[in-house]
Amino acid sequence: MSASDLPTKEANVLKGHEGAVLAARFNADGNYCLSCGKDRTIRLWNPHRGIHIKTYKSHGREVRDVHVTPDNSKLVSCGGDRQVFYWDVSTGRVIRKFRGHESEVNAVKFNEYASVAVSAGYDQSLRSWDCRSHSTEPIQIIDTFSDSVMSVCLTKTEIIAGSVDGTVRTFDIRVGREISDNLGQPVNCISLSNDGNCILASCLDSTLRLLDRTTGELLQEYKGHTCRSFKMDCCLTNTDAHVTGGSEDGYVYFWDLVDATVVSRFRAHASVVTSVSYHPKDSCMVTASVDGTIRVWKT
Repeated sequence: MSASDLPTKEANVLKGHEGAVLAARFNADGNYCLSCGKDRTIRLWNPHRGIHIKTYKSHGREVRDVHVTPDNSKLVSCGGDRQVFYWDVSTGRVIRKFRGHESEVNAVKFNEYASVAVSAGYDQSLRSWDCRSHSTEPIQIIDTFSDSVMSVCLTKTEIIAGSVDGTVRTFDIRVGREISDNLGQPVNCISLSNDGNCILASCLDSTLRLLDRTTGELLQEYKGHTCRSFKMDCCLTNTDAHVTGGSEDGYVYFWDLVDATVVSRFRAHASVVTSVSYHPKDSCMVTASVDGTIRVWKT
């Protein structure tokens, strides 16, 4: 994919949130997206047609993250009210509230079978929840971090998390082994490359760092944007050819994966870009911002 094929043209603006939007995420097939924010709601959209489909209300504080199952039947969300909410998508009802975090919950993800959700908390812990049981207690707690855990990714056998303590830690669930890579700067978001070989970590020194997942080697650094005080997403495009992320000045950046040059940057929002989510197949992206909007970008 050349730089000219990147999604830099605004296709739709999704409006409805009152206040900052903290996350926007495509679902597994890219036909829908979910958003959440300061207004305590989760919203389901068809971003390609610019249509709001449903609003999910039950959180008592801001909602920081949301994830949907591969079959689109269930949601999991988290935020300021210390609980992880497990929802039925079609009815909009909360099936269960998982309790155990001692403070705000920053991030949450389903495993690929949607049987387990893993959350990352300000209380310096990761907690795993069994979505199939009726228990509201965690089935696993990982508390080896020394500061807030900001972001979590799951593979078939591992939990990977990034923390303000400057580490990206990988936990092999099968053998109970932990590997810690210290980046020396607070990590506020991590994401995996599509081939599964690399971890992209956004750090609060305005640098994205690409790590080899097996060796922990620092492969590349991406700079130019501003990231000093906000949790902001980063990800790779679906071809793994480019890295993308937001900036506190409202810009979105695209870098060449290999040589780390800025191949595109454009003003996407009036304020901090909190979230970027890339379409699983097409050249399409959604971004979210403190300005209260979600924007859909195509080529």
